[in-house]
Amino acid sequence: MDAHVAQASPPARRPGAGLAVSASQANDAGGDACATRGLYALLMARAAGLPNDDLFARMLVSQVGGQSALPAGLGLESQDFRALMTRHFPAFGLPAQLVRALDLGERGVEWDDLLALLMQYRAGADPSETWLALIVATACMGGGHLWQDLGLWQRADLAQLMARNFPILTALNTQDMKWKKFLYKQLCDRAGATVCRSPSCEVCVDYVKCFGSE
Repeated sequence: MDAHVAQASPPARRPGAGLAVSASQANDAGGDACATRGLYALLMARAAGLPNDDLFARMLVSQVGGQSALPAGLGLESQDFRALMTRHFPAFGLPAQLVRALDLGERGVEWDDLLALLMQYRAGADPSETWLALIVATACMGGGHLWQDLGLWQRADLAQLMARNFPILTALNTQDMKWKKFLYKQLCDRAGATVCRSPSCEVCVDYVKCFGSE
């Protein structure tokens, strides 16, 4: 387990998409009552010891339990999801049938812009940064806080994810703005547009919506 990611309990159950790993593996991990922690332990026991193993395990467990906004396979196409699992959890078997391509409909352009932003600011230290850019862009399509939509277990997990994989974005987020708000603000700034009517964040009546606790 990554020593820099604090321990936390999984989030409350939310409606989710189909399974990314087999139901039998989840059941083998410890039965219905302990399936979440059991599957997490099973994944980490088979982890490769690479950066982001722990974060991927948390997202996978949450997706399987319907505790994130991510679809099956964390929103990755089958080839990418298989590559992620092979690299980070090489001894963990996958079901024969994997995920279908994600259909974003009218939000495809928005997703493309978010992905381009994240890809531009990757740390360049690990191949998993590309998968995380795809996953984070997909989670931004959800309606909750980004760390919850990703299926992470606490906001600190997201802070760790961004600092390790997108450190320049972390450096730019000097006021600890909520990450989904911050990413969309970057897109607005690039386009020379704004959805804010206030001249500055400090005097805005909606300050807590962007900077309050998540």
